[in-house]
Amino acid sequence: MKTSEAVLASPKPQVDAPWWRGAAIYQIYPRSYCDSNGDGIGDLPGITSRLEHVARLGVDAIWVSPFFTSPMRDFGYDVADYCDVDPIFGNLTDFDAMVKRAHELGLKVTIDQVYAHTSDLHPWFEESRQDKVNGKSDWYVWADPKTDGSPPSNWQSVFGGPAWTWDARRRQYYLHNFLSSQPQMNAHNPEVQEALLGVMRFWLDRGVDGFRLDALNFLMHDPTLRDNPPAPDDGRRKTRPFDYQLKIYNQSHPDIIKFIQRVRSLCNEYGAVFTVAEVGGDLAEAEMKAFTAGEHHLNSAYGFDFLYADKLTPKFVEQAVAKWPDTPGIGWPSWAFENHDAPRALSRWCLPEEREAFAKLKAMLFASLRGNIIVYQGEELGLTQVDIPFEQLQDPEAIANWPLTLSRDGARTPMPWMVQSGEGGFTSGAPWLPVGEENLSRAVDRQEADQSSLLNLTTQLLRLRREHAALRLGSFEVLHADECLLAIRRVSGEQSIAGMFNLSSVPVVWPQGLVGDGSEIASVNGAAVGQLPPFGALLIEERI
Repeated sequence: MKTSEAVLASPKPQVDAPWWRGAAIYQIYPRSYCDSNGDGIGDLPGITSRLEHVARLGVDAIWVSPFFTSPMRDFGYDVADYCDVDPIFGNLTDFDAMVKRAHELGLKVTIDQVYAHTSDLHPWFEESRQDKVNGKSDWYVWADPKTDGSPPSNWQSVFGGPAWTWDARRRQYYLHNFLSSQPQMNAHNPEVQEALLGVMRFWLDRGVDGFRLDALNFLMHDPTLRDNPPAPDDGRRKTRPFDYQLKIYNQSHPDIIKFIQRVRSLCNEYGAVFTVAEVGGDLAEAEMKAFTAGEHHLNSAYGFDFLYADKLTPKFVEQAVAKWPDTPGIGWPSWAFENHDAPRALSRWCLPEEREAFAKLKAMLFASLRGNIIVYQGEELGLTQVDIPFEQLQDPEAIANWPLTLSRDGARTPMPWMVQSGEGGFTSGAPWLPVGEENLSRAVDRQEADQSSLLNLTTQLLRLRREHAALRLGSFEVLHADECLLAIRRVSGEQSIAGMFNLSSVPVVWPQGLVGDGSEIASVNGAAVGQLPPFGALLIEERI
């Protein structure tokens, strides 16, 4: 059956594999997905009410960003109670209802776990800071000052300034790699590890199918508190003190691997539980591979390659996927083009007048990658970055580093459900961030009614990926990559699918003999065998 954008072939039988391998996962940022009670902030009942949209899209699972009890100084990544829901999002009954509905719709549920730090309002920290002899005195990273009263090391916070804050009650400094209200847990302590594994078990018992482990390489520090060396000048602009150091000793301790093995052992008790590590920083590639190697570590790692890239080129794609070869012992990658921390891809990778065509090309390329693909809410609509004025900023990093740090708020704006509503159908009240007029025009209801829309194309492409083993699980080979053209081949068993992607705004000559004869199974922007118009792309099932 041919549509205006894609030709869908007959499905091929899937190779037996865990549900998460090759999965498409839909990231939900709870504050901005759907508000059920009119307070302007999204919540768990709102998510539940809109899960049919996710199911129709054809993904395998949802990933729900933090919804735990929190003072929200970093919007949920500062947890004050790991085992409860913050009242602005609902309660545990609402969480259970969300999980139940997701499972009814055939969706797995994955959630964030933030183990590197807690909120300073967490009862664990409130006890720890009382004195040096209480039962949790060693649950966080405390250190005496130097003889001159200065912090115990030169470590810097991601959000700006020293990574140490003085606490008068203990007459010591505590470590925080992010906000001062996010004290660093001492995961070297066996009691801390047991507590964190207990948190994981709590959510597994409530039916969770997987976890994203946030900032995992920050979980353990160098106990000797050695100073970090200065970073060499690599030509990149430095906007924070954090950028001036090689982050060797405040993170990335080798004992993190031992804790990961304990996580995997626990998850194995519950069957096919998916675990993915978020790992950023200068040593990310090596750490991601160490965290996912073999059968006793995490299932996957969440790559940052595309999230902050200022352009998408064939060579860049080739370099990114080459880091994860289909080799025994090498982990399984998870890719994202967008998320709640990174600017919307269409605002980074193309000109405004190119966005409609580029979004379709981007969707086809994303669906063709080897690994898991994580679709950020609104990406299926082609949402763009919203310019948030300083007086409306919520993001603590952007406020602290204004105007040199691009606000994360611009990618966290509310999901537009209805074009006719000023709030996009997100809320009946005043939204916590503006929807953005340009994004309002891309609302779900308008795109559902338009067969040529990006939403409908994305649905078709995810179906194609799900039904063809070569796209979901097959090997990945780059056949050609130059300034404009990317050609790939995915192979599984007797099925071979070639992809041709023109990542430029000019026509590209079709290279003779690069791919075998076969039938088109999907095309965008007028691409066909023998012709690749600007941003044209197509997938061909080759005859073997």
